[in-house]
Amino acid sequence: MSSPILNLLMFALTSALAAVLLWPRHGLLWRLRREHRLSGRVMLEDALKHVFHHEDHGDTATLASLAGTLELSRAKALSLVARMERMDLARVADGRVLLTEEGRRNALQIVRAHRLWERYLADETGVDPAEWHRLAEQREHRITPAQAAALEERLGHPRFDPHGDPIPTADGEVPERDVVPLEGLQPGDAGRVVHIEDEPAVVYAQLVALGIYLGMDLRVAARTDARIVFEGDGRKFVLAPMIAANVSVRPALPAEPPRLAETRETLDALAPGESAVVTGISPACRGLERRRLMDLGIVRGTRVTFERHGLTGGLRAYRVRGTVVALRQEQAAVVRTVQAREAASNE
Repeated sequence: MSSPILNLLMFALTSALAAVLLWPRHGLLWRLRREHRLSGRVMLEDALKHVFHHEDHGDTATLASLAGTLELSRAKALSLVARMERMDLARVADGRVLLTEEGRRNALQIVRAHRLWERYLADETGVDPAEWHRLAEQREHRITPAQAAALEERLGHPRFDPHGDPIPTADGEVPERDVVPLEGLQPGDAGRVVHIEDEPAVVYAQLVALGIYLGMDLRVAARTDARIVFEGDGRKFVLAPMIAANVSVRPALPAEPPRLAETRETLDALAPGESAVVTGISPACRGLERRRLMDLGIVRGTRVTFERHGLTGGLRAYRVRGTVVALRQEQAAVVRTVQAREAASNE
């Protein structure tokens, strides 16, 4: 004869298990089904985005390019393209995969979500620039058009993402910008950096580490088949043509010479006991990092004195408006300065 207590316990355990598995919107089976549906939609949206990017660059997507980018077998790629055709999102002609009008409209919504999210990460967070693209690729599939519109309004309706790519409007309009690749400039040519390609990620990370940023004015000093030498921010840069191909510029007009900076000092160049006056923060410094420096009082016109090196971790102590603050070397390197004695003589 079974125990009432044991029966009650078994009933409670069975009910709890059923809740874990079947609870609407929270149960394990519901989440698994949702993730399965989402994975199919993600694959479809990634395919639309792949075809869009090819067309946007004057190229054509193919079954092979689609399979390679999405890491699919040929059979699965064929099945995916067939699904896109059934949904009137794409058509196949002579081995080329082409977006229909409906397919382009859907692709633009995905691209819009991606670029808005990258802009959010750049302007509102302290996320490493090398991570913007990867995180935006995860988020782009989960943002509804209404959420994208709200995000756009919060960011002040930006026209371009932090790499310089145009952000499509809710109506599918794409801002245009005349650019040329840096590798196409000749010695003596000047321009302003307006786009930095974020793929492949290793190349983008190298450009960021070198300190190349949107809005940088530059002039090509020399070029060979093996390298391109240019000056910007008072520094000299040397890039291989393959790396320079990821940087696009707006050529300077004859009546608009670039604002090439004289050699710029930065806060990290000070020796202990030396002072300098802040002239600005490099545009390469964005988001929370930029706001933190400004909150510390590091703004244009502020006198800063280098007190001493920190004991550990490469920190440096600076006196700012009567308070000693600690900065890392890479933080000090984005603060542009002029020697205090020079600033005084120019007043």
